[in-house]
Formats: sequence, structure tokens, C-alpha cells
Amino acid sequence: MVLFCALSHVGFMILEMFLWTRPLGLKIFHMTPAAAEATKVLASNQGLYNGFLAAGLLWGFLGRNYEIHLFFLICILIAGLWGGYTASPTIYFVQALPALITLGVFAFIMYA
Repeated sequence: MVLFCALSHVGFMILEMFLWTRPLGLKIFHMTPAAAEATKVLASNQGLYNGFLAAGLLWGFLGRNYEIHLFFLICILIAGLWGGYTASPTIYFVQALPALITLGVFAFIMYA
């Protein structure tokens, strides 16, 4: 589940940094070419942050460090909740929900 979250954020990074103004990015984010062009610098910055979240999850996964997993999953959950509230409710489902489910599994495993 941690790898799913990490790979999702790698995908978000690629979409936001490299495909934002391309046909796939326009379709996924429901934007016009003019809107995408006007926001591409912001999207690229956002993509970089998503890359850092993925890197943190992968770092925790490779080192089998559950505290690192928890930290980055909580960061992703908070970012997903904020994004869902401020940008698009879809973000609740594609970002916040997978992090919440993964955190729930961690809690069950650690405290059951």
C-alpha cells in the first residue's frame, strides 16, 4: 500500500511537471491550453512537492522505517484534505483516501 501511494505521487509529479500543457494533462485536469500555460509554473512546483512525498515514502519503504512512512503518509493525508477542500473534491479520493487507508492498515498492524 505504501508503494501504491508512492507510485501515485510519482505519477502526479510527472503529470504536473511534464504533462501539464500536453493533451493528457489538459484532459486529466480539465483545462484549456491557455489556462494550463498560465499555471504551468505553479503546477511544476506542485509536482516537485509530490515528487518529494514519493521519495519520502520510498525512503521509508527501502529502510523499513515505519516512522518515516507515518510522517509522509500524514503529510499526504493533510495535503489531500487541503487540496480537496481548496482545489477539487476529486483530490479527496485520489490522494487523501489512499493515505488514510494505508494509515489505517498501519494502525491495525501496529496496535492490534
